[in-house]
Formats: sequence, structure tokens, C-alpha cells
Amino acid sequence: MFVLLRQLHSTRKSARVTRPARRLSLAVRHVDAGSCNACEHELGATANLFYDLSCHGITITASPRHADVLLITGAITRRMVTPLLSAYRAMPEPRLVAALGNCAMGLGVLGDDRDLAGPLEQLLPVDIRIPGCPPTPDQIIQALVSSNLAGQAITSA
Repeated sequence: MFVLLRQLHSTRKSARVTRPARRLSLAVRHVDAGSCNACEHELGATANLFYDLSCHGITITASPRHADVLLITGAITRRMVTPLLSAYRAMPEPRLVAALGNCAMGLGVLGDDRDLAGPLEQLLPVDIRIPGCPPTPDQIIQALVSSNLAGQAITSA
């Protein structure tokens, strides 16, 4: 196999075949801050074969240290404030914050006011708002793709 790859490399080099332009990529770190899981189901559906989030250069990452976007779902509970802020601080600059669903946007769908920290905008600067209860996979992908095309928080693939 190694010999074949080396021959392919030398053939491309002698034929002066150029590499295709690098695609834009966006790494998303998801944090559930106290939701009913409806938004998580729709976010999970974006990765299936029908919607295929990865074909747009967008991936879900497990670490905030590798993320361009912090995507928050659910009504922000008081107990999730510290982990949420820690995840935000761990992200490299430039970074974006996305509020997914009406609960994260503070529209009062879920929770008791005594247990909630308020809308996400009171804790972090929100760059992307994806309204809905829950938003459809198409709406989620459209919002993330448009933020990627706007040239914010873009890294090379």
C-alpha cells in the first residue's frame, strides 16, 4: 500500500496536479444546559444521512478547546452556569455562541424561574439565534452554514 501511495504522489507531482482548495470547516461544541431533549433530538438528526451536517464542513466536537461555536440548548439552570462559563473560557478565539431553541433564548418555555439563571444573553454574548420549539434540522443547518459563510470562526479543514 505504501508503495502505491508513493507512486501516486510522484505521478501527481510530475503531472503538476494541484490540490483542491481547502474547504471551510466549523467545529461545534454542544452543551445541554437544562432542556427537555427535543432540541438534542433535532440536532442529532442533522448528522443523519438525509441532512448530513458534515457535508457542509460542520462537525460536532467533544472538547470546547477544539470548538469554533458553543451551541447551547435548554433553559439555563443555575447549576449549569459555572460549567457553561468554563466551556466558553476554554474555547480558542475567535469564538461564537449559538442559542438553539426557545428555552436557550429565554422565552420561558421550560422551568421554574427560581431554578433558572435567565436567558443565555445575560451570561454570554449570543452571535447565532436559532428559534423554535424545537427548531427543525434544516433551520439548525441553515443557521450554522450562514455563520460559517459569514467568515466568523473559520478554520482550515
